[in-house]
Order: sequence, then structure tokens, then C-alpha cells
Amino acid sequence: MDLTQLQQQLTGLAHYPLEQWTPPFCGAIPIRIDRDGRWFYQQSPIERQPLVKLFAAVLCRDEHGYVLKTPVEKVQIQVDDAPFVLIDAEWQPSTAGPLLQVVSNLGQIYLISAEYPVKLQAEPLSGELLPYLQLPRGLSAKFSRSLFYRLAELASSEASRSAVGMVDYVIYSGSYRCVLGQSEAS
Repeated sequence: MDLTQLQQQLTGLAHYPLEQWTPPFCGAIPIRIDRDGRWFYQQSPIERQPLVKLFAAVLCRDEHGYVLKTPVEKVQIQVDDAPFVLIDAEWQPSTAGPLLQVVSNLGQIYLISAEYPVKLQAEPLSGELLPYLQLPRGLSAKFSRSLFYRLAELASSEASRSAVGMVDYVIYSGSYRCVLGQSEAS
């Protein structure tokens, strides 16, 4: 399969009901998403942003790893870290208090909340615990370094709720407690 065939399978669909599609697994194709959220095909950058957004709309994670799922086939791709990178954020007023709205490198917008929680997980290369936004279909988005530092400046320290002797660095999005990092209590 090549990019043109994959694009043709998806063209004309208004909505992508991935949960309803049960295509056969057809192996891996040479698409890779690097640590910075850039997409490559056969080691060349995919420059057409509409094409990247189309593929991102049918990306999910299952027992085969990261896959692009169409009505007729499912193909595995390589993802170096998280498939998306959060690059910006702004506070939105609400009756529950300010809500943190984040924007991905592909323009996807999410409100950090129980629906889109933040979890600390090991970064693949360093093993360092970093915050990742949990998304539907088994996907996640990592915080860009600049956005992480912007939010870390706003964080307050609180006793960890998950580990004895640790301190959590948190911000609140409405009533949702978002842990950006942890360290040992001093």
C-alpha cells in the first residue's frame, strides 16, 4: 500500500467510526512519527498538512501497536514517542474555575480534565517521568518543552497522593488536579 491508496480509502468519509471498523491487519508500512510529532513516509517528511491530519484522524493504538485503520485494512506505523505534541495552552473561564485548553501540533484542541487526563509516564529515550495527555483510541500527546516550562512556572507543590515521601507539582484545570512532575520530599 502507498500513501495514495490510503488517502483514497478515506476520501469522502465525513466521520471515521474507527470503533465500528474491523478490517484485517495488513502488516507495517514505512510511516514514522518522530519525537517532535513530525510524520515521515519512507524517511522523507510528509509536507502536506491536510494529508497528515487525515492520517491522524484514523490513527489508533491496539494489540499491533500504532495503526492507521481504514474500512478495508489496518496497517502498522512506527511512533518514536507520542504521536502528538502539545504546543500551546490558554486558560478558559468556567463556572468550575479556569480550565486549561491545550493545542496540539496538528491544531487539535483539548480541555485538560478527567476526560483528557494528564499522566506521568517514562519518556522513551531518557526514562524520565514526563506528563502526557491521554487521548481516545489509546493515543497520547506529550507536552513540548516550552509549554511544559510555561506550565511548570504556574505549578504549586503538594504532597503526593500516589507515592509516600514524594511531592507532586500540580496545576488545576477546573477541579481536575493535573500533576506535571514529582520529586522526593525534602
